[in-house]
Amino acid sequence: MNYYTPEISDSIFWVGSKDWNRRMFDALIPLPDGTSYNSYLVKGSRGSALIDSVNPGFEDELIDKLGSLTDIKALDFVIMNHAEPDHATAIKAVMDISTDAKLVTTQKGAKMAQVFYKIPEQRLVIVKDGDTLELGDRTLRFIEAPWLHWPETMFTYVQENRILFSCDYFGAHTAAGFYDDEVEDLISVAKRYFGEIMMPFKAKGAQALEKIKDMDIAIIAPSHGPIYRNPERILGMYYIWTAGKTQEKAILVYASMWGATEAMVKSMAETLMAEGIQISYFNLLNADIGDIARELVDSRAIVLGTPTVLGEMHPLAVYAAHLVKILKPPLRYGVALSSYGWGGGAIRQLSEMLKPTKIEVLGAIEINGPASDEDFNNIELLGKQLAARIKSS
Repeated sequence: MNYYTPEISDSIFWVGSKDWNRRMFDALIPLPDGTSYNSYLVKGSRGSALIDSVNPGFEDELIDKLGSLTDIKALDFVIMNHAEPDHATAIKAVMDISTDAKLVTTQKGAKMAQVFYKIPEQRLVIVKDGDTLELGDRTLRFIEAPWLHWPETMFTYVQENRILFSCDYFGAHTAAGFYDDEVEDLISVAKRYFGEIMMPFKAKGAQALEKIKDMDIAIIAPSHGPIYRNPERILGMYYIWTAGKTQEKAILVYASMWGATEAMVKSMAETLMAEGIQISYFNLLNADIGDIARELVDSRAIVLGTPTVLGEMHPLAVYAAHLVKILKPPLRYGVALSSYGWGGGAIRQLSEMLKPTKIEVLGAIEINGPASDEDFNNIELLGKQLAARIKSS
C-alpha cells in the first residue's frame, strides 16, 4: 500500500494513522468523527527520532510508513511524550526492530515505560525540563508538562523548524482534515476535546502555556486531530479555557421518566432565554456526553433536572452530576429541579454530590406529580434569580 507520509516541515514527516471508524474512547468519550494518532519522524543530519507512536492495531502501518522514509534499524531515538497506550503502544514494536534506539522520556515516564511496555532500563534516556538532544542540524528541546493529562507528560520542540509537539495538549478527536484550516468547525471540536480531557487540569494547563508563551512557534503538532499551521488560533482559545472564562450562559441537563421533570426544565429554559441568557439544552436519554463536556467549558451555571427513582436520583442524572464533579468546569451557580411520584429523595442526593464542587446552588424545587401553575411561577422566579446572578458575575 502507498501510504500518505507528508513532510510537514523540512525533514519532519507525519507517520501517524487515521482511525475513521472508532466511535468510543476509554469506554467513555464518544468519537462521532473518529480520531487520529499522530506520530512524527524527525530526520537530522546525524540522527533520527520518532516522536510518539500509534494506537494498538496500527503498529504495522507505522512500521511500513517509517520504512518508506528511513532505515528503521538505524533509528536513533524514540521520544515518548506521554505513556498512554494510544501514543506509546507501538514503541516496543519499533524498538524491537531498531535495536540500538533509545527511548527518551521524563523520570516518571521511564517508570511507566518499564511497567507498561517492558523497555529495559539500559535503553532509557531520562530528560528534564529544558534538556536538549542534538540530531546534527536538528535540536530537540524538552518541556515538562505534567498532568496534561498524565503525570509524565512532556512537550518536544524542534528549534530549527519551530515546531511544538504537544502530545494530547491542543488535540482534537477527529479524523477529518490534516491541517487546522481544513476543518471548518475545528474550534468546536477542540473545545469538546478540552472539556472531556483537559478541563480538570486547567491550572496545570495554564502553567504549560506560561512555559511556552515566549517561544517562537510556527506549527503545533498534537497527537490527535489536525496540525496547527496557524498556532495562534488554538493558543488563543486555550488561554481563555484554562483561565475558566465563562459566558452569560447556562447548561440545562436532565432526565425525565413521565415528562414532569422535563416540563420543569423547559419552563426554566424559557425563563432564561427571556432574560437574555444563552442556553445549552440536553436530554440525557439521547445526549452525547462529549457535547455536554464542550458546553461545560464556558457555561456560568447549570440546571440539573432529575426525577426520583426508588428514593434516589435517576441513574442518568447521577452520571451527569458525577461528570460535573470530575471534569471541574468553571460553573458558578446551580439550580436543581425534581419531581416524584410516591416519594422524594433526588434533591437530597444531588446536594450531597455537588458539595465538593464550588457551585453555589441558588435553589432547588422538588414537586410531587406534574407541576402546577404555582410551581411554574416558582420556577420562573428562580430562573430570573439565576439569570440575574449570571449577568452580575
